[in-house]
Amino acid sequence: MERVKKKRKAKKRWTPLKIMLLIALVLVVGIGGFIGYTYYQVDQTVKKIQSPVKNTGDAVVEKQKPVSVLLLGVDQRPGERGRSDSIMVMTLNPTRNESRLISIPRDTKVDIVGKGTNDKINHAYSFGGPEMAIKTVENFLDIPINYYAEINMEGFTSLVDAVGGVTVVNDIDFDYGGEKFSVGKINLDGKSALKYTRMRYDDPRGDFGRQMRQRQVIEQVIDKLSSDVSIGKFNAIMDVVGDNAQTNVSFKPMRTLAFDYMDAFKNQENLKLEGAGGKEADGIYYWHPTDDSLEQTKTALQYSLGIE
Repeated sequence: MERVKKKRKAKKRWTPLKIMLLIALVLVVGIGGFIGYTYYQVDQTVKKIQSPVKNTGDAVVEKQKPVSVLLLGVDQRPGERGRSDSIMVMTLNPTRNESRLISIPRDTKVDIVGKGTNDKINHAYSFGGPEMAIKTVENFLDIPINYYAEINMEGFTSLVDAVGGVTVVNDIDFDYGGEKFSVGKINLDGKSALKYTRMRYDDPRGDFGRQMRQRQVIEQVIDKLSSDVSIGKFNAIMDVVGDNAQTNVSFKPMRTLAFDYMDAFKNQENLKLEGAGGKEADGIYYWHPTDDSLEQTKTALQYSLGIE
């Protein structure tokens, strides 16, 4: 496991989908005075967002063993199933109190399990919903996926507005969606934040730059939630989750994750796939990880899950 030990320990960061879909857990842990009220509200919200997709995580969480979660940010328009705009896998090891997170570029060319095609990984959700997305990611990373959670990215707008907007430090000048984003501190409402986090083609870092901006916005949302919690704000957050999320994590294991896995949540290492992309013979852009980077990522995730 030398390769795992040599990986650079990243600064602790909260990620967008992790917070969007586990926001209930943060609230259950962090709101002391409203605990009775929040318990009922979170329970009702979790029931509302339950997915029929079967999970393999309940028995794992009951024994407090390492668990994995697939996190999907879905860009969904009326009448469409949508595509997974953001794809992340998080592993949680409560024994070592550590978690690992990997973002998979949406243009990564993989085998779409159940479809029999070689295509962009974000198309798996379009073809077969979360079930096909889960199987495709399992095959790509060679690990089991115990749970999944998804958020409609339009809910991103409502979340930012629910906390009164955010302030971020932008490191690159760009225009997107008819709006200019200058270098330096900028204030964002929900619509501006969604534009800020969607741009990637004018960023030399591509999808990785977009993921960085997503993290910025969510970190600011979390700061506001932790420093200024009110019944009105709590209700607004629950409404956002209830209207825009789906998960196969039910309330009991969710509470266990919130309390017994919280130290693992906080001690997070961000992994990064290295690779390159370009247009292929069909004229379509695809991204490919290097063999070494993919193998190191698989090893790190397997080690986190206790897979020998």
